[in-house]
Amino acid sequence: MNSFWFAFGLTVLAGLATGIGSAIAFFTKKTDNRYLSVALGFSAGVMIYISLNQLLPSAKETLETALGENRGAWAAIASFFGGMLLTGLIDMIVPNVENPHEFHKEQKDLNALQQAGKNPKALMRIGLLTAAVLALHNFPEGFATFISALGDPTMAVPVAFAVALHNIPEGIAVSIPIYYATGERKKAFLYSFASGLTEPLGALAGYFLLKPFLGDTLLGVVFAGVAGIMVYISFDELLPAAREYGKHHLCVSGLFCGMALMAVSLTLF
Repeated sequence: MNSFWFAFGLTVLAGLATGIGSAIAFFTKKTDNRYLSVALGFSAGVMIYISLNQLLPSAKETLETALGENRGAWAAIASFFGGMLLTGLIDMIVPNVENPHEFHKEQKDLNALQQAGKNPKALMRIGLLTAAVLALHNFPEGFATFISALGDPTMAVPVAFAVALHNIPEGIAVSIPIYYATGERKKAFLYSFASGLTEPLGALAGYFLLKPFLGDTLLGVVFAGVAGIMVYISFDELLPAAREYGKHHLCVSGLFCGMALMAVSLTLF
């Protein structure tokens, strides 16, 4: 039971990092895109390192033990690329304009959205659709974070940390258009906050549905799938966005710092 609440608590904290994004957007008078560029690169570095150095090797080892060396290795590969494919399919289903994983010119300077306040209905629509899309993305992400924490507590904190970093800019993407459409910080924060709550909801729904099937094979598949999801998000979303918001070297510096922090923390702890 203790492991359940530990995993669920980490999932809640990771999901509610969208609220941090809202706070950053509201309480900084001017958004410095250079810092955002470094932060996005940093998040990508964390995700890539932990995926390829921890999650995928752990999944491969678990699946080889459960299924045999040859079948386990192929299962790990299939699950890794399956996670990528699932994320790619979700992005294809969602229209680009409403997809927070697609960065457009008007999103490069978050303060420029204030100038678009003349059309509050359009801004409100963008904000609400972004919140709905994030809910769709966060539902399976929450289950993956939760199961990872249940399966290997030593990896739980780095995974939750990486997911939380990923959720911060998503919180900005929800709150900014709603704020400039309504002029209400509270309403914008609540919508952003609610989109993050779908992560723990996804964790609970997935857990109770799949509880009878939980075992080494499923945990290995989930670990490899989460690794694929994180790598896809890093290369498809975070790194391109980091380059859009700032200079190439800022993006790469953030990437290296994220990898270095994960390497040191995983070695020490």
